[in-house]
Amino acid sequence: METKKEIFDKYKDKYYEAKAALGKRKVLTKIIDTVRDVTGMGRKAIIRAFNRKQKQDPCHEEKRGRKVYYKPDVTAALKDIWEIGSEVCGELLHPMIKEYVSILIKDKMWKHGDVATGKLLAMSAGTVKNRVGNFLKARRKGRGVSSTSPSLLKHIIPIFHGDWNTKPVGTGQIDTVVHCGHSLVGDLAFTLNYTDVSTLWVLMRAQWNKGQHATQESLEYIKSKLPWPMIEVHPDTGSEFINWLMKTWCDLNNIKMSRSRPDHKNDNMHVEERNGHVNRKFVGYIRLDCIETVPVLNDLYEVLCLYLNHFVASKRVIEKYEIDGKWKKRYEKVGKTPYQRVLEHDGIDEIIKEKLRQEHEKLNPLVMKNEIDRLKKAVYDVQKKYGKSRDLVKIS
Repeated sequence: METKKEIFDKYKDKYYEAKAALGKRKVLTKIIDTVRDVTGMGRKAIIRAFNRKQKQDPCHEEKRGRKVYYKPDVTAALKDIWEIGSEVCGELLHPMIKEYVSILIKDKMWKHGDVATGKLLAMSAGTVKNRVGNFLKARRKGRGVSSTSPSLLKHIIPIFHGDWNTKPVGTGQIDTVVHCGHSLVGDLAFTLNYTDVSTLWVLMRAQWNKGQHATQESLEYIKSKLPWPMIEVHPDTGSEFINWLMKTWCDLNNIKMSRSRPDHKNDNMHVEERNGHVNRKFVGYIRLDCIETVPVLNDLYEVLCLYLNHFVASKRVIEKYEIDGKWKKRYEKVGKTPYQRVLEHDGIDEIIKEKLRQEHEKLNPLVMKNEIDRLKKAVYDVQKKYGKSRDLVKIS
């Protein structure tokens, strides 16, 4: 399709010739009508545009408006950082740009020039947000299927729906995500999600089905991977959590157990939002109905959890208030990674912080993102090879 500039360049000679000659008003009208039909411009606007081109210096191409400061080289650099950051929104990406660039430069993996790099580092949060908005595309494939069901044991475990800001480090919300595609029929892979309330530190473990023993073993593994002691777990009313085996395990390990109110997902908001932002984003809605996918999925989570905790920022709600019957939320101005929240937390021992600093120095977000993509493809390949179902989604 021709641009407006090309249309005017195509007809300008005929237009000027007809305008200069006598008795060619019909030709002039026909040219204007043709340009109008193609461009959608008004007749007066077309006449003014032709007049401007006639007065324009042929050796000087007119460019109206402000000069472009962030040129394609800066946009390319920003897009690379955005992809390394798992395509998060501009508000969460902006505080991480400096760290991403410094790590890539240190590891000699940064391919952009000094000018583009300088402009990228100086880019404001608003500009990043606007430009990332052009990158974002709809990636949600649809809604998942819930596998949560109540248990008769639920009245034994107390309900908590108060202020989570008062909870200490080591208090975690837990939930399971089923990889079922569009049907819950048959045996399936599940993922147990753990999110620390104070720091938003996330850990995940894949398991086969959601039996009591499998869930307890997954939680035991997560407990061993936590940088600090686990002191409380908070699930929903699912039968994989509300059972005597899990209650006994918590009591033996001096772990307090509370639960959400039935049909109140927002009581478990920290982990519920990560079901979509993490599991559905990185694994998708594919049906995993072969046990061979579980170890591969756990290999993926080993890298993914490190990546999320050290390099993906998020914003917390700092105030919630009601106006005219509608709830409004105010978020932190600058997003932070769970790693940054740990370093700023006064309740975490300095030995733990130093251990995490040493771990952080060895990590590279680009290398980790490439490994995540490779392992994600490996999960799909295993399902395609051994799975009983062809309910596969397209790998982006």
